[in-house]
Amino acid sequence: MGIVVENVSKQFGSFQAVEQVSLEVKTGSLVALLGPSGSGKSTLLRLIAGLDMPDEGKIFLTGRDATYESVQDRNIGFVFQHYALFKHMTVRKNIAFGMEIQKTPKARVMRRVEELLELVQLTGLGDRYPSQLSGGQRQRVALARALAVEPKVLLLDEPFGALDAKVRKDLRIWLRRLHDEVHVTTVFVTHDQEEAMEVSDEIVVMNKGRVEQIGTPAQIYDNPASAFVMSFIGPVNVLPSTSRIFEGNGFDSPHPEVFLRPQDVVIEVEPNGTTVEARVSRLIHLGWEVQAELMLDDGQVVTAHLSRDRFDQLNLEPQQRVYVKPKDAKAFPLYYSI
Repeated sequence: MGIVVENVSKQFGSFQAVEQVSLEVKTGSLVALLGPSGSGKSTLLRLIAGLDMPDEGKIFLTGRDATYESVQDRNIGFVFQHYALFKHMTVRKNIAFGMEIQKTPKARVMRRVEELLELVQLTGLGDRYPSQLSGGQRQRVALARALAVEPKVLLLDEPFGALDAKVRKDLRIWLRRLHDEVHVTTVFVTHDQEEAMEVSDEIVVMNKGRVEQIGTPAQIYDNPASAFVMSFIGPVNVLPSTSRIFEGNGFDSPHPEVFLRPQDVVIEVEPNGTTVEARVSRLIHLGWEVQAELMLDDGQVVTAHLSRDRFDQLNLEPQQRVYVKPKDAKAFPLYYSI
């Protein structure tokens, strides 16, 4: 295994940041630590990096016990949200810094820097300074610097959080392609569900210092292990189990709340015996899909997502009376708010 975390806990004063966390990251995989602010994901990353020491538990890196090793001995590359580049150094010198500290032969440093400039698509920009680069380019320099020392493990702490949406989207695609080339065992922290789903092989969903679920993006989305996971990963309607939309559909839950994805709300323009009446209160055009806000007769508001083809087929208009039913829904014993 690339990384193994066994029953790790970390407390800061009276605050329990990480509590009895265990997980395995396969060698060469890309894993996201996903959760809201305060969930413990950044603390866990710092524990893996050696920037903090656990109160309990063990951390293994590439098969060896690294629980109390120094940062320098862990052979880890670390990329922060705000780049942490040296402003007075050129791009080339920034990338070379770690290798020069390790006293790597000069010829090897020069060769490796040019390889990395090409890898991160910054060929020809090696003599520029960080202030002369865009945010996306600076983040790629930070990644190249982390990769320069050929780490066994690469850790990224919200690497795209300081960038605008378009640049963030482009860099997500680029990071996935980069990982497929270098195959460094990588863990990155994010609170962006779409980012985690798009980039990672596996997602570790964290909440209040604990792991709620570990799985592939498809497993996490399609088979959430808890109410928290379902409510945090993707949009969801949270409805009382007594809502009229569940009448006549064979869905009977002993739990007070039911979770219904917007894409699992079926809309018809004529009743068919299993639908309930609703009114279209608002239509929001999102490009590739349309979001319909529906008001049930019992006052419950339900959000539905429709493909553009389905929307055109139904020809929906605001205030139109429609008929709806759930295609799928889930219920859980307890609901933990975000």
